[in-house]
Amino acid sequence: MSEAILRTEGLTKRFGGLVAVSDVSLDLHVGEVHVVIGPNGAGKSTLTNLLSGDLPATSGRVMLDGRDIAGLSSDQISRMGVGRSYQKTNIFLPFTVFENARLAAQSRTPYALRVFSGAEQYEAINALASSALESAGLAHRAQRVAATLSHGEQRQLEIAMCLATQPRVLLLDEPLAGMGPHESQRMVELIGKLRSDHAIMLIEHDMDAVFALANRLTVMVNGEVLETGSPEQVRSSPAVQAAYLGGEELLHE
Repeated sequence: MSEAILRTEGLTKRFGGLVAVSDVSLDLHVGEVHVVIGPNGAGKSTLTNLLSGDLPATSGRVMLDGRDIAGLSSDQISRMGVGRSYQKTNIFLPFTVFENARLAAQSRTPYALRVFSGAEQYEAINALASSALESAGLAHRAQRVAATLSHGEQRQLEIAMCLATQPRVLLLDEPLAGMGPHESQRMVELIGKLRSDHAIMLIEHDMDAVFALANRLTVMVNGEVLETGSPEQVRSSPAVQAAYLGGEELLHE
């Protein structure tokens, strides 16, 4: 196994007397999908927010390439190669698919705020946007207005926007939420393709998708890690079955 590109050590987040994430340690590797599962309120989205810089940690460390990035802002962490998606789709609905990807790509340039220059003149940015759409399976939708896309395609566009920032780590928060079977399968295939060049942390409730994608699983309950291991280890864990997955029958469907 390669060296972990991102690692947490004793990561904790308190909101007053509530401990939302408690002493969580995990690591992400390029070439792997590390899935985090658990019931609602387990601390999964809070963990994602801590890794992306959307929330400051109360204690513990977040190490990216050996550097502690806990306490850095979300834009600083993003520029260091950590991309994320949100539970609620976060795109520019009035813009075209290509314009959404181009805006994301432009955020990485030193001239991102040169508002009086035409974006079309920056060939490298346009090429990066086109490449991201191709990787996300949306090249054929490039000139469509984002608001006219299906829900599944809008989720693909959000991932394309992440890819346009050239991340090495992808934090995906329930990307399959609200999708039908066909769209879910398309998203599973996309995430599977992205793993070869990225370290991916995936939060997901769709157990078919979880076991189709996971190289490793972390199960969280009440802000704590209950179990971490291979899908086979998690399937056979009595503690996991009792706390979350609902028994042997579900695990082996």
